[in-house]
Amino acid sequence: GGPGAAIRAKLTLVDLAGSERAKRTGAEGARLREGININKGLFVLGQVVSALSELGQGGASPRSSSSAVSHIPYRDSKLTRLLQDSLGGNSRTVMIACVSPATANAEESVNTLRYAERTRNIKNLAVRNVVSSSGCSAAEAAALR
Repeated sequence: GGPGAAIRAKLTLVDLAGSERAKRTGAEGARLREGININKGLFVLGQVVSALSELGQGGASPRSSSSAVSHIPYRDSKLTRLLQDSLGGNSRTVMIACVSPATANAEESVNTLRYAERTRNIKNLAVRNVVSSSGCSAAEAAALR
């Protein structure tokens, strides 16, 4: 961008802690329903990550109609809808996976590492978003001069 141009960016931070086993936590009532809803959102997020991971391994774009995975279920949960730009859009995305060394948490730690590996296979192409403050593109401004 030249003079009069602004770079626009968005930062999204998400803590995905909350995938809990209902039996293990002993949750009841409203807390149990909240846990169920969190797990539904995380399940759909897992489906989106798996679909995008397959695209990333195959080298196809999410917008490509020739890919084996033709539908990414972003709209199936509020969580995936909010993260759509970060997951398969024009972004640079980082995932930090936290695991526990405790034997009691071994299954969840292994699942987290598998999830992180699938996430690593997602390929995004981030490009700068330059917005002209004059309301027209650089090419339009040059043509007007």
